[in-house]
Formats: sequence, C-alpha cells, structure tokens
Amino acid sequence: MDLIIIGLLGGLITGISPCILPVLPVIFLTGGAQSARFDGEALPARRSRPYLVIAGLVFSFTLVTLLGSIVLGLLNLPQDILRWAGIIVLIVIGVGLLIPRFEQLLEKPFQWLPRREVQNRGTGFGVGLALGAVFVPCAGPVLAAIIVAGATGQIGVGTVLLTVSFAIGVAIPLLVFALAGRGLVERIRAFRSRERGLRITAGIAMILLAVGLVFNVPQMLQRLLPDYTAGIQEDLADKQADALDLGGLVTDENRELSNCTNGAEELEACGTAPSIRGIEQWLNTSDGAGIDLDELRGQVVLIDFWAYSCINCQRSIPHVVAWDEAYRDAGLQVIGIHSPEYAFEKDAGNVASGIRDFGIEYPVALDNQLSTWTNYRNRYWPAHYLIDAEGVVRHISFGEGNYAATEKMIRELLQDADATVDLPSSTDVVDETPERGTLTRETFLGSSKDVNYGGDDGYRAGTGDFGFPDELAIDAFALEGRWEIATQYAEPTAASGRIQLNYRAAEVRMVLAGSGEIVVTGDDGETRRIAVDGAPRSYELLSQDSLGDGTITVEVPAGIQAYSFTFG
Repeated sequence: MDLIIIGLLGGLITGISPCILPVLPVIFLTGGAQSARFDGEALPARRSRPYLVIAGLVFSFTLVTLLGSIVLGLLNLPQDILRWAGIIVLIVIGVGLLIPRFEQLLEKPFQWLPRREVQNRGTGFGVGLALGAVFVPCAGPVLAAIIVAGATGQIGVGTVLLTVSFAIGVAIPLLVFALAGRGLVERIRAFRSRERGLRITAGIAMILLAVGLVFNVPQMLQRLLPDYTAGIQEDLADKQADALDLGGLVTDENRELSNCTNGAEELEACGTAPSIRGIEQWLNTSDGAGIDLDELRGQVVLIDFWAYSCINCQRSIPHVVAWDEAYRDAGLQVIGIHSPEYAFEKDAGNVASGIRDFGIEYPVALDNQLSTWTNYRNRYWPAHYLIDAEGVVRHISFGEGNYAATEKMIRELLQDADATVDLPSSTDVVDETPERGTLTRETFLGSSKDVNYGGDDGYRAGTGDFGFPDELAIDAFALEGRWEIATQYAEPTAASGRIQLNYRAAEVRMVLAGSGEIVVTGDDGETRRIAVDGAPRSYELLSQDSLGDGTITVEVPAGIQAYSFTFG
C-alpha cells in the first residue's frame, strides 16, 4: 500500500509539473478531434476517445518503463529506438490529421473490416501508445531508480506496483485535459461546424510536440521554468527508495562491490567498476565531452560522489583536490559524480559556481537522476571508489575520514601501474573529520526534511506565526515571527524573522539563498553581519578552535531563504 500511495502521488505531481506542458495541447485537442472522412462522411470521435488516449499512454508507458530496455537488449536494438518510433508515429498521425487523404491511405489496409470496426479506428488508443513511448524521459526523479531496475531486469512485484500506480497517477490530470477537449468540442457549435480547423490544429500541435521532443524541449522547459514540484518529488524519491530498497539494487554489473569493506586499510578486489551513465552534463571536460571508464584503462581512477552544498563533502573535497593536483601527472584521473540532494543542486550553473569555489579542476558529471549513484549502489555523501589501471574497484570509503589510508592506496596503485613513476610527497591537508556523536546533526528547515525543531508550535508546510519557547533543547532550533515553511526552506514573510539554534560544534554553517544581510548573535552578545546574494550556498556563521556548546540567534530578512544548518 505504501508503494501504491507513493506511486500515485509521484504520478500526480509529475502530471502537473512543467515537464508535462508540451504534451497538454496534444492531449486536449486529440480528446475531441474527429477521425478521417470516408466516402465524404465524417466519422465523429467516440465519446470514449479521451479515456482510450490516456489508456494507451498508461499501457505503453508502463511497458516501456519496465520491459523496454530488457526487450531491446535481447534484440540488440538501440535503447532509444522506442522513443524515436513514438516520435515518428506522432508525426505520421499529425500529418494524417492535416491531410485526410493521407489518413485514408494509412487506414486503407483496414477497410476490409466491417464499417463499425472501421469507425473504431478513431479511438485515439494509438495516439496514447505513441505518447506513452515518448513520455518516459518525463518521469522525473520519482521513477529514476525504477527505470534502472527495468533496464537491469530486477523487476519485482513492488517495482510493477510502483510503476503502474505512477502511470495511473499521471493519467488523472491528463484525463482531465482530454475530457476538457472533448467537452469543448461537444458544447461549442462552432467547433462542430469547423471540424476541419480543429483537425488541423490538433495535427499541428502533434507535429510540434514531435519536433520539440527531437530537440529536448521538455528538458529545456524544466531548466527555464521554476519546478514547483521538485521538492515534493525529491522527498517522494527518498521514500520510494526506502520502500523498495532500491539503494541496495544488486546487478551483475555491481554485484562484486560487496567484496569491498568500507574504509579498509588495505587494497581489496571488488570487481570491474560499474559504468558511469545517465549523466545530464559534463563540466571541466573539453567541449563538455563525456568520459567512459573503459577508455581510462592504464590509469588509476578515483570516483568521488558529492554534492556542492553538503557539509561533509565540503570537508572532504580539499583532500580530493589535493590528490588531483599531486598525482594527476603520475597517472591519477579523478572524476566527480555530482549527485544532488536538493533540487537546486541540479542546476548546472549552481554546480559550476561550487566547482569554482572549491578549486576543482577535474571532470565533474551531473548525475541529476542519480543513475550512476544507483549503479554503484551508493547511499552516502561523500563516497570514494578507487579503481586500478585494469578497471577493478580496489577500495571504497563512505563518508568523511580515512584519507591517509586512501592516499596510501592511491600511491600503491600508481606504482603498480608504472613501476618507474616518480611520486611526489604525500599531501598534507588537515583531516577535519569530526568525532562521531559529538556534533549536532545536519538540521533542515524545509517541511519535507525538518529535524531538531524545538518550538512549541507545529512545524508544517505553509505560512504561520512562530515564537521562541521558554527553554530550547540541545541540538534544537526554533523560529520567531511570521514564516513561510516551504518543502526545502523557510523564509520570513514579514520584514524579518529570527532563528534560535542550540548547537554542539566547532563550526556552524548555514545554506542560504536570495539577497540581503543576515545578523548573527552569539552567546556573548556580539553580532556579525553576513551578506547573502545569489543561488543557494553555504555561509559560515561561527568558527572556533575546538568543539563546544552554545546558542546563536540569526535574524533573517525577507527575501532570503534558509535551507539548513550544517556543523563541523
């Protein structure tokens, strides 16, 4: 039942997301468009046409998602052939709507059937089948891991339930548009008398959709328009992964990774490194070209899973940057796999800014759908996978720390690859990994991941008035003033609002976005003003020589979004 609910909600959210916009005109118009003329007689669209258009979409979408990759692999066909077939079908149907004689030519092979069966050719089911085939890329993060499961043949009852319920969830808002199209045609006499004009409009819309799909217009719209559903989709994706245990998806490609011990002190043999796949964009490569691990045989490779606003990654990255600078000429290739935790971390501009801030010069792949993340069965930010010159994973380290052991093994593998290599001295970046259990945990301010809230008021999505409690627990925060609590951040709706935080840390940072100036007040009453400007990034609020307890108050003006507190 949990999987069905997650699937339905994920589908409903996707059905009203910006990604769906290019499909809506076709759904709306084909819901009421009439079929071709035969012998001068117009065959009206059936009343069931909107339902059959959507049924076709659900049917083909489910099959393509679950079985498409498997079937195409067995037939040795390109993985995108179904998408291109769907685009071609949309163009053919669109031309048929524009040119009735062309549609009659297409339907000529069926004219031997009785007339009543010929009329059924106007059901719209074929349009739905084509739309379902091209709709798969619009699935979003909720189905990212399911698509991987389908591609690798790891399909169970849970996967099928989730996929079908997702497709039905998507179908509900689309059906509303299809019924609206049919209702408009039935109610407005001008449309009934101008059937030709409606058909032409529907045909043009279908052809434009097909052309838009060729040039990835849905993806462009997702980048240009604010995705008002991203936060909810991210949260549902997390719940879905937990419900299906997809983070532990084992395939023939990644099965031997289990042979590695997290944070081992010596090299191990953990199978051929899984491929890097599903990358939306590459940064720091020549002309944005992608990297294939097979082409790096002969070199030692370090893969680093990270996200630019993750405090744990921020403490780990200086070590990775130092290794890249020290050992690049000796044969080490570092590859950063940027797997976002927040929706804003999917933006290439935000990631590029983070790359500049950290001084990263090695290639970075935008794994926005967590495809490579899932292919490595990864669950941690950061995570390091060390691969030898033969392409075999020899060491895995999850989370912070273990840097000295990792560097020692990098040096061993470089010498194994080239016995004559002249290695520089070991790097001397200070290990600032905090002792476990001594720090306040990362504290999110959005409604979807809120933790450590210590106020007397309820903490939920929406706008409300808040006040500080008489006593605030350790590791807790509270709000004062009128705030809007969004899925991923909190923002004051009045002139300003205040946040009080009890912490255990040597360093306190805050992920903020927007434009303005926050005021931080410590236990000693001293204040510090910090300018905030631009996309979400981490700002230092407090830094001291050693771990300690304390309370800080942050005054946040309207126009600034507060995402989370992180601690070091």
